[in-house]
Amino acid sequence: MSYIRAREEERTCVQESAPLLPETDFGTDFVCVYGVSDDMEERIRKYRDRGYVVHLMTGIAWGNYPDYFDGDWDGKDHWDETQKSRDGSMTGGDIHSTGYIVPSVNYTNYLTEKLKKAVDAGVVAIHVEEPEFLNAGGYSEGFKREYRLYYHEDWVPPHESPDAHYRAAKLKAYLYRRAIERVSQDLREYALANYGRVLRFYVPTHSLLNYSQWKVMSPEGTLTDVPSLDGYKAQIWMGTSRESNVFRGVYKERTFETAFLEYGVMQELVRGTGRDMWFDNDPIEDRPCYTWDSYRVNYRKTLMGSLLQPHVNRFQCAPWPRRIFTPDAKYPKGDPDAVPIPEDYRTELLNIFQFLGTLGIDDFEYVNDLPDVGVFLSDSAMFERNFSDDVLARRGQYPPVGKVEILNASNYEIGREEEVAGGDRLSFCESLAFPLFYGIVLPLLKGGLPVRPVQLENVVRYPGYLDNYKLLVLSYEFMKPQGADVNIALAGYVRDGGVLVYVGDGFDPFHTVRGWWNTGKNHYPTPLEHLLTLFGVPEDAPEGAFAYGKGKFVLLRQSPADLCVEPALSDAYKKTVGDLLGLPLDRNFFFLRRGDYLITAVMDECETDEPYIHKGLFVDMLDPSLPVIREKIVRPNEYAVLYDLERIKDVPAEILGTSIRPEAFSADESGFVFKGRGARCKAVIRLKLPKRPETVCVTLTPAEGEDPSARDVPVAFEWDTPSASVLLRFDNDAGLTEIRGTSATV
Repeated sequence: MSYIRAREEERTCVQESAPLLPETDFGTDFVCVYGVSDDMEERIRKYRDRGYVVHLMTGIAWGNYPDYFDGDWDGKDHWDETQKSRDGSMTGGDIHSTGYIVPSVNYTNYLTEKLKKAVDAGVVAIHVEEPEFLNAGGYSEGFKREYRLYYHEDWVPPHESPDAHYRAAKLKAYLYRRAIERVSQDLREYALANYGRVLRFYVPTHSLLNYSQWKVMSPEGTLTDVPSLDGYKAQIWMGTSRESNVFRGVYKERTFETAFLEYGVMQELVRGTGRDMWFDNDPIEDRPCYTWDSYRVNYRKTLMGSLLQPHVNRFQCAPWPRRIFTPDAKYPKGDPDAVPIPEDYRTELLNIFQFLGTLGIDDFEYVNDLPDVGVFLSDSAMFERNFSDDVLARRGQYPPVGKVEILNASNYEIGREEEVAGGDRLSFCESLAFPLFYGIVLPLLKGGLPVRPVQLENVVRYPGYLDNYKLLVLSYEFMKPQGADVNIALAGYVRDGGVLVYVGDGFDPFHTVRGWWNTGKNHYPTPLEHLLTLFGVPEDAPEGAFAYGKGKFVLLRQSPADLCVEPALSDAYKKTVGDLLGLPLDRNFFFLRRGDYLITAVMDECETDEPYIHKGLFVDMLDPSLPVIREKIVRPNEYAVLYDLERIKDVPAEILGTSIRPEAFSADESGFVFKGRGARCKAVIRLKLPKRPETVCVTLTPAEGEDPSARDVPVAFEWDTPSASVLLRFDNDAGLTEIRGTSATV
């Protein structure tokens, strides 16, 4: 049965630095015990005793490491290894007491030694999260040393030129790749040599899209080349996905669309590699200023963005569950009317947490059999997010952008409006709205095309990587190919029958950085001119379509940023792509079948505002009461996850939904037995049964360390004849739950 599995499958998890609590013991497969503190071994033991597989997680770019910086570890002060900004201040010091770190070789030795304690405690895997070098950093003495060693030349301030900025940013990403490679190799060797255990190593990281948008340098795609790495956790949640962007001249949150793209690029990071990926879903976010209603709405948007990526079926249900489910977790923080989580939302979340563990990855299909379409995104997009002083001094040389309307900007975005809407092209392009990427992807997404961000570097890493794509969109206006072999691979894709659409006007000041296209025998103004040469297209050719081999190359000489602002340009671009695909791109929904589930998202801001209507027999998985319904109308900005009961009409007994983790379930004509573990909550369970039960009894056996006496609790149950299912409701507590139902005998 899909709901019952061994914890060793490790499909669902949480991360938590606090001890296990009755409100947070909801039975994921494993837990990432967070932090190498003095009580780490005790926390690991308690989670393991409760049946959880245990991993260890800690920060690699920041953390509670004062013994390293103060010199207690090796007798040397290391405060010069913090990330510092242009004015000499420590970046991130307002978030983490020691700021963000320049990861020297010495620091990796320190972190390895510290993490051996977790290996000794028996964890099966280690996660080092968020390898982040902030865009503002790059001015500390530690970074200057690393610059000299890496480039064999003296450090150049990043603000002096595009080349200096680009080279500093590239080094920032490299340093964290080196740190992860060293720490993972050393710890894996330590575990195998000392315990005969193959330790797994993971990197929880934001998406490449978010790091590019937020101006953070990280290894991202280059981690693919680290053999000692087993996979990733995609740290995507409403806090990243509700970052506003611009579409058709309107700047606002588009949480679902951004989440869809974020999860998409992380799915792409592991596609074909055999590595693990967990998608993070957080029911709240780091900013505690919102109401539960706001959290609930945006959680559903991010959840749906992840569910529509069918090649990943592992999920982190909640980082920091104590800040969601405990009685003192009240929001909005500091508000006299702050309240704890509503009970129906608690039940809804616990239902979803269990549902997430049932998803497969092999049985899926998009309705209407849409073609695979991708928009390229490169690690180098992170390197180009701020312009240097000499570029900013020439603001007047660049044409202004069109007018942008500010719509419902979040509280934390107050003050950003001017850089987005002020009309200055440089400010707009380097703003957190990231228009150079969203300009080429949102028109397609809003046309109902499930566009996938495609990792540019992978075209030369993996043979056949682009084989499934009918059309790909490329721009070098916000990123650069790291070698000529990338362009050669793209030309091969077109020659073999693919369609490549290039969008760009040559505006990007970073075209002038030292790169393969303008050094040695190459003298191309931008990487585009090299690509045009491969296609046999003159460098000064006007925009248009050009046949090449069995495929087609389409050149659009316009800025992606202008596509964000000018509706006419956006519409024309969408029509061009639609004509190339032979599709009108006039839909407003995504509809994916994953196994027995129907997953539907309907967007606003599309050519139509028609709802999508499902008819049949379903369990509504996003309704906390798990109702059986005949029809589901999904309107713009609404979402649905439906258990399609027609697909299991010949199955006599099945778990259809549950708030607690099932460990055993059996049913026949005489009755049923359900055994499980769950957190303290108002539990809801729906079971398909061979026969209607006449009596139901729920017995709770408290968790270890609590009052050991078992007790029966009242249960309400109701039978639904069309689905042959019973709905159970009762007050659950942490520990063992046993439910017995008896059917009348003839």
